[in-house]
Amino acid sequence: MLRREFGDTGVSVSSISLGCWIFGVDWWGHYSQDDCHRLCKYSMDQGITFFDNGDAYGNGRAEELFGEFVKTVDRDKIEIGGKFGYDWHTDPGEPGSHRERKQDFSPAFMRQSLEDSLRRLNTSHIDVYLAHNIKLHHFSDELFAELEKVKEEGKIRCWGVSLGPAIGWREEGFAAMGGQATGGNSTGDNSTGGRGSTHTAKAVQTVFNVLEQHPAREFCEMAKATKAGVLARVQDHSGILKGQAEGGVTPQTLIKESDHRKFRDLGWRMHGPTKAQMLMPLAQRHGMTLHQLACKWLIQANPQVTSITATLLTEKEIAEVSKSPGLSDFSNAELKQMHDWYESDFGLPPEAHPCDIKTGSDPTGKVRSQYVPPPVLIA
Repeated sequence: MLRREFGDTGVSVSSISLGCWIFGVDWWGHYSQDDCHRLCKYSMDQGITFFDNGDAYGNGRAEELFGEFVKTVDRDKIEIGGKFGYDWHTDPGEPGSHRERKQDFSPAFMRQSLEDSLRRLNTSHIDVYLAHNIKLHHFSDELFAELEKVKEEGKIRCWGVSLGPAIGWREEGFAAMGGQATGGNSTGDNSTGGRGSTHTAKAVQTVFNVLEQHPAREFCEMAKATKAGVLARVQDHSGILKGQAEGGVTPQTLIKESDHRKFRDLGWRMHGPTKAQMLMPLAQRHGMTLHQLACKWLIQANPQVTSITATLLTEKEIAEVSKSPGLSDFSNAELKQMHDWYESDFGLPPEAHPCDIKTGSDPTGKVRSQYVPPPVLIA
C-alpha cells in the first residue's frame, strides 16, 4: 500500500482509507458491530491503515462502533480521522434527512467534541481532525489557535477542513490553507474581515474524481504551495465510476427516496454513464476495473492527494480499490487524453458539464464548475 504525508506535518497515512460513515448512517444499509469489525480487519489485511470518521455520523454511532474495533488492534498501526462542528446534541436531525443541522465552531465546543470523540474511539489522540462542513463565516483565529493548542497537547496530530456537504466551497479551501481568518463569530454569524492568521490547515477533504475535478484541482495546487494535503472523497462519482457490470449507476437506475444521490443533478445520471464508457477501454488496456482506474488516476495524476477516503461497502470493493495504487501507471499520452476529454465535456452536449459548485460568495449560492487559479502557487 502506497503511503503519503500531509504536507510537512510528518503525518503519514495509507493512500486508500476506509470511510467509516457507513457505520453511522443507513444510506447503504445497516452495519452492525460485527460488520464494522469484519470490514475494518479486512481493510487492514489489504494495507489500509487510515480510517476516516466523524462524530456526526449516526450521532456518535460510527465512532462507537469503530472504537470497539480499536480495542482489538495496536493503535500505533492505524491512523484515525475525526470531525467536529455539528451540534447534534441539540439538533439530532431526522433519520434519512439531508438537511443541514445546527453547527458550532467555537473553541469550547471543538474541545468538548474532541474529548467526547476520544472517549468513543477509545484512543488518546486523533491523527487528522477536520472542521466538518465549515463555511467561511465560521472561520476565526480563536478556533484555529485552539486547534493548535490541542495539537501541542498531543490530542491531535494535524487539523484541517472537510468541505461540503455539496461540491464546492472553493473560498473555504483557499482560506484554510492560506491562513485567512475572517474574524467572524464562530457560532455562525457573518462578519466582514479577512485578516491573516499564522494557523493554517494541513488537510482539506473535498469531492474529487476524474469526472468532477473542480475545485479540488485548485486545492491540490494550493496544497503544494502551502505544504498541505488533500483528501479525495466520492472517488466513484456516486457510483457512476463503478461500471455498469459492477452494479454502477445507469440512466435507468431507480434512485430511492432514501438514497442520498437523489440530490444529484440530471446530467450526473444521464451523461455520467456515457463518460464512464469512454474511459472503459483505457481501464481494460491496463487490466483494471473502471473503479480502479478512477482511484489510480486520483493517486497518479494528483501527488497532493494524500489519501482517498473511499466509500467501500464490501470486502470485494475494499480489495479492488486497495490494489489500485500499485497498478501500472498511465502514460503521459493517456493522462492527456483523460484531461482533454474532461475539458471538452467528453464531446457531449452542454448539459453534460459537471454540476455547478456551491459557494457563499455568489447571491445564487452557486457558480459554474471551472478552473480558478488559487491565490498561492508554486511553479
